[in-house]
Amino acid sequence: MRVLVLFAHPVETSFVAALHARIVEILRARGHEVDDLDLYAEGFDPVMPRQTLIDYLNAPANIVEVGPYVARLRAAEGLVLVFPVWYDGPPAILKGFFERIFLPGVSFRLDERGRFLPLLLDIKRLAAVCVHGASRQQASLMGDSVRGLIRHNLGGVIAPEARFDYFAITRWMPRRPRAGRGSWRG
Repeated sequence: MRVLVLFAHPVETSFVAALHARIVEILRARGHEVDDLDLYAEGFDPVMPRQTLIDYLNAPANIVEVGPYVARLRAAEGLVLVFPVWYDGPPAILKGFFERIFLPGVSFRLDERGRFLPLLLDIKRLAAVCVHGASRQQASLMGDSVRGLIRHNLGGVIAPEARFDYFAITRWMPRRPRAGRGSWRG
């Protein structure tokens, strides 16, 4: 399977970076072709430019600046997200990736009634691995917006029969020792 791994953490010595490295290692060991996309290392610009928003519904025009990222997403059969949860959501760079790359004509199309129809039908597996500072109960009380974002927003534009896995490591910062676990910054 061709797997696009989206990694979003700015500190290469963090616990999340260690998780990312291990996930990539396991996927490759199992024979998957891995496209490892480190958003910070690649200098991805998460800011939606004015013209892109103006051209939002114009599929050929809206991908002009992000064509290589769109090609990588379209080539994927699996999508794995690895990130920390900050302020009850993914880092801005990852949220910006969703906004700039999961565009009309790329990840969905609108039919004549205005319904969203998925276009990433080659993606048969979606997984998120995230690290929370909060407990599982705290995340649930807040509505677990991260799980909802991944499951419903991203899950809504991939193959309807795709498998979805969500792995949340909770209460990370308050309870874990620093030694041998990477940076305390997630």
